Amino acid sequence: MSNPNAPFGLRPVRQLNGSPWNGQTIRCYLHGSYAQAMYIGDPVEYQTELDYKDTTLKHPSVKLCTGATAHAVLGVIVSFDPLPTNLTLQYNPASTERYCNVVLSYDVIFQIRDDGGGTPTKVYTGQNYTMTAGTASTVTGLSGYQLASTTPATTQAHPLHILSLSDIENNELGDYAIWDVIVSTCFDVTGRILGVTAS
Repeated sequence: MSNPNAPFGLRPVRQLNGSPWNGQTIRCYLHGSYAQAMYIGDPVEYQTELDYKDTTLKHPSVKLCTGATAHAVLGVIVSFDPLPTNLTLQYNPASTERYCNVVLSYDVIFQIRDDGGGTPTKVYTGQNYTMTAGTASTVTGLSGYQLASTTPATTQAHPLHILSLSDIENNELGDYAIWDVIVSTCFDVTGRILGVTAS
């Protein structure tokens, strides 16, 4: 059975030390003038527009990370605070002020589905990749981000590093496979940008 083309963005699964993901997140701010819809599983980076930052400075202000080369991924959205005007909304519409809960990326292993753009082989593991923005779902609230499988390289500036094919049922080595990855361009607790390069 072939893998489905069903993106979900980045999904935290465990810590780098082998323990299950502990569920810890930080609360981040999305400005009401930021004209970009956001979804669960979207990678984020620091918001650089001063006018779009939290005026209280009590929460990091974030924006969507494109997943392209040389972008430092702060973390991944795993949930949003309830929206009083629509309590069932699973994503955040563009230009909507809201808080999101972000898992920091520096010590977490994520799962992500590839975009079917290249035939996966055993060379995939140990390589670095960019991400591509597929079609997100306004029903499930899940991100459309996928691993760009046509960009395997040892380029340190690519944001994702593949550890292995995810060991989950019905996940085959083929198009649209799910992969265990770490973010290779992120901030660790000291504020340094981490880089992982395949040997």
